[in-house]
Amino acid sequence: MLRFFLPLVALLFAASSVVADDIVLNADCPPGFELTTGHCELRSLYQMYASLEGAGVGGLKTGLPDYRDRFTPQQIDLGRYLFFDPALSVDGTVSCASCHHPDKGFADGRGRSIGVSGEPLKRSAPSLWNVAFLDTLFWDARAASLEEQMLGPLYDEHEMGNSPENLLRTLNSIPSYRQLFARTWPGEFENPDDRIRLDQIYTAIAAFQSTLISLNSRYDQYAHGYADALTEQEKEGMNIFRSFVARCAECHTPPLFSNQQIAVIGTPEPEGLPFDVGAERTLNEPSQRGGFKIPSLRNIELTAPYMHSGRFATLRETAAFYTGGRGHAVPEGEQLKIHWHIWEPKLTDAELDRLVDFMKTLTDESFKPPEPLQLPSGLLPVHNNTAPAGITLTGEESNE
Repeated sequence: MLRFFLPLVALLFAASSVVADDIVLNADCPPGFELTTGHCELRSLYQMYASLEGAGVGGLKTGLPDYRDRFTPQQIDLGRYLFFDPALSVDGTVSCASCHHPDKGFADGRGRSIGVSGEPLKRSAPSLWNVAFLDTLFWDARAASLEEQMLGPLYDEHEMGNSPENLLRTLNSIPSYRQLFARTWPGEFENPDDRIRLDQIYTAIAAFQSTLISLNSRYDQYAHGYADALTEQEKEGMNIFRSFVARCAECHTPPLFSNQQIAVIGTPEPEGLPFDVGAERTLNEPSQRGGFKIPSLRNIELTAPYMHSGRFATLRETAAFYTGGRGHAVPEGEQLKIHWHIWEPKLTDAELDRLVDFMKTLTDESFKPPEPLQLPSGLLPVHNNTAPAGITLTGEESNE
């Protein structure tokens, strides 16, 4: 029923939109980036380092893996508005930030995210911090780029529920967006009939997401040479983390604290839910049944609950899972090829507490972007569930 009224929705977005002159796209790069020949390039002390094991894998002073940058300031800032705008969803109720909220580590604080359908989705929302460094995305590693990744939530009927045709119709019906896209790609909007394109939408959102960099935690300060950045308890936790007993760092390797591989560790599903085959479907590989991408631990303190299913409520509970024995939570009847790093470290309660202390030193929101105060669509940012004036969420016109 809702889709029947989509043209009306687009018209009402246009009626409620703000004037483009009220929104000025930033001509400067975000913090942590330097403007070079019109493009923003990442600057980090980690770029000074190298590693015998290869970039992105190693000890304290390890180089960064390949990453996405060199977007223009205007592309980045336009992407910020799009990211927070519920106009990208089919009914104007859900934005990218609804499942990737800045105040929740760019996750959403739920074990299973909720989209336009109002029903819990299959998995939790991964954090977007440092996604510029990731070679695959989603828990099951089914996307190879930020642009490919965003097709999932945008067009999934349970997430944002949109279609490419309706997304274009909506954004092109909003004069403010047309003007902002024209300012971002000035050579491509010279004729009155020129329209916003899908590739421009995807580029802008990817540009914004690529600037979500977190590399200035207290751990990083310690890694760069400031010995007093960590307490003695936190240093003890770091040593446990890196030890051959706990072996945490073999999968959660610095500086990203993820080796970006897929691992089968046998975490339990929420009660009443079927077993999630994970990367087996992506790779068509039975040995990866129940396998999921190893997440980064950056800002992990902010992104509870944990694991692909949100099964564990706290970091302490998550760390304790690994002491329960190899494959102890595998459902009856499942024969999983548990990752060889998973064993029985038999850590004490005190050692688990120190691990949690250390993981909390990876928190860093110093480059968290500001939330827009207004959006080109006229809607409110992030978790706005209020439709434009004159329309209800059922798609029926209102006389109020």
